[in-house]
Amino acid sequence: MLLADICIRMLLSHYQTECIEAGLDEAGRGCYAGPVFAAAVILPKDFFHPLLNDSKQLKEKDRDTLRPIIEKESIAWAVAKVDHDEIDRINILQASFKAMHSALDALTITPGLLLIDGNRFKPYKKIQHHCIIKGDGKYASVAAASILAKTHRDAFMMQAHLQYPQYGWHQNKGYGTARHRKAIEQFGLCALHRKSFNIVPVQLPIF
Repeated sequence: MLLADICIRMLLSHYQTECIEAGLDEAGRGCYAGPVFAAAVILPKDFFHPLLNDSKQLKEKDRDTLRPIIEKESIAWAVAKVDHDEIDRINILQASFKAMHSALDALTITPGLLLIDGNRFKPYKKIQHHCIIKGDGKYASVAAASILAKTHRDAFMMQAHLQYPQYGWHQNKGYGTARHRKAIEQFGLCALHRKSFNIVPVQLPIF
């Protein structure tokens, strides 16, 4: 637990204190298949959990532990997704922005400031935002958003695995692992693959 304690001390509870903040992050941007998910989270100023950190730095069981805690103790939270067809139509960057906007639309409280993980964002209404590189490892609300986006997307891909077990999505969650690439070579692309990603040099059958 010592390492987790060190990590939590590095997370800041807020960027400022004048207005309500929402942290935002996405999951699945680099995947070969499935939707991109985004989450928006407004945490209480005094929220604390020793495991809270960037979702990529946590084990799956720790993310699964944190998800219900974040959902219960947040002032407000929302998760949204943009599917593979929309990703192919508007590109993955714009799809990520759209998923974030949809998550913000679903919040029951309107924040006054948005903290975005990464270096780019499409402005949302007239709400001020700050893009923060590796923000999910710096601010608690962004870390919480990264965990919700990741766990909700993983749950979606686990269900998709039941329909398309040959790609091993229960393990790779749609990312381009060696097993996933080999399965594409053998079976072709399925309906949930992102066709605009040019996953294979020659288009294979889609089923």
